Amino acid sequence: MFDSASWLVVLGVFVVLALYVIGLYNQLVSLRNRFKNAFSQIEVQLKRRHDLIPNLVETAKAYMTHERGTLVAVTEARNIAASCLKAAAAEPGSAPSMAQLGKNEGRLNVAMDNLNVTLEEYPDLYASETMMQLSDEMTHTEDRIAYARQFFNDSVMEYNIFRQKFPTLLLAPTFGHGTDAALLEFDDSEQIQRAPTVSFT
Repeated sequence: MFDSASWLVVLGVFVVLALYVIGLYNQLVSLRNRFKNAFSQIEVQLKRRHDLIPNLVETAKAYMTHERGTLVAVTEARNIAASCLKAAAAEPGSAPSMAQLGKNEGRLNVAMDNLNVTLEEYPDLYASETMMQLSDEMTHTEDRIAYARQFFNDSVMEYNIFRQKFPTLLLAPTFGHGTDAALLEFDDSEQIQRAPTVSFT
């Protein structure tokens, strides 16, 4: 039979274990909320980018009379990327959502690079104040996207590392944290480091 001292020891051990498990749970929730918040910053900047592109296309139309295909490609890529962004915002860190977003933002990068090359053939655009302003805004937005994506990926890695550690790995599925969160990467690894810009300098 246990005496009162033994019961106190058992109770003390139970309380310590319970507090430890609660701490693990709270840390998982905190880290998950951190990467979700980080994704919301990406969402803001990508929406800004998607909003700038139609203005860029409309301004370019006045000069690019024989390049409709390039403009249509940019518009279509932008619309698909915007749709993928909505799906990804509903499930930040979900592997399928991040893969689709990364793939289609990569395609948009390629379309924007093609537009940039085409725009170089129209020197009158260099004198357009509207196009210069749009270019400037696009460059700043791309920089913010790069920073936001890096912060998101760092936050995801922090979450994944904590989730994979022992004994968290054993308890995480019970708490609803059964899988790693996915990084946001583009198909073309160079595009991760080098965002497309429309330059008129």
